Amino acid sequence: MSQEVDVIKLMKQEVGRIAASRVKSNSIVGLGTGSTSAYAIEYIGDRLKSGELENIVGVPTSFQSEVLAKKYGIPLTTLDAIDHIDLAIDGADEVDPQKNLIKGGGAAHTREKVVDSLAELFIVVVDSSKLVEQLGSTFLLPVEVIPMAVAPVTRALEQLGGKPELRMGIKKDGPVITDQGNFVLDVKFNQIDNPAQLEQKINNIPGVLENGLFVGLADVILVGEIEDGKPKVREF
Repeated sequence: MSQEVDVIKLMKQEVGRIAASRVKSNSIVGLGTGSTSAYAIEYIGDRLKSGELENIVGVPTSFQSEVLAKKYGIPLTTLDAIDHIDLAIDGADEVDPQKNLIKGGGAAHTREKVVDSLAELFIVVVDSSKLVEQLGSTFLLPVEVIPMAVAPVTRALEQLGGKPELRMGIKKDGPVITDQGNFVLDVKFNQIDNPAQLEQKINNIPGVLENGLFVGLADVILVGEIEDGKPKVREF
């Protein structure tokens, strides 16, 4: 088992490394959340340290990516201080053939959507298990909700055909709390035929902050695969 885990880790590292290799000097980089994005952050830090890259600033999408950026020596900035983002690197929980995504497995999708949508180039880093024919087929759709509105938002999501469940903490009693201090409803839809329409409908429900449908935002999908026991990366 450990050997298989090692290969998966190597694959994630390789996808992160290739994404990080696309970063150019003198640029503002959106730093995504999750295990594969974490390797990209590490490799950007390595390139800065070696002098291969200079004058990079990062915009973190979560507390996790902020901590990692500091650990690997990437200077950070905020959206107040900049007027554009050159490149964002982020993971996804599902990717469909039109490059639409479901994100939010780490409950950071609101900040991720803000940062990723501002990027001139948005690179998505995934492994091949995240590729699906139709969104919602393997992963529940995360919806960030302000705490007082959980009950009415749940009812509204049910009227849209969803089955919402409040995401509960692991090693913590009670619900998951986002970086914004909100709750997450994970919603099962039998099928999502029109992601753009559903994204808008959900975001129009009062009390919803943001949902995990990312429609028309991804530019490049880097897919890590294992071939003959070795990691390789292809552009989707």
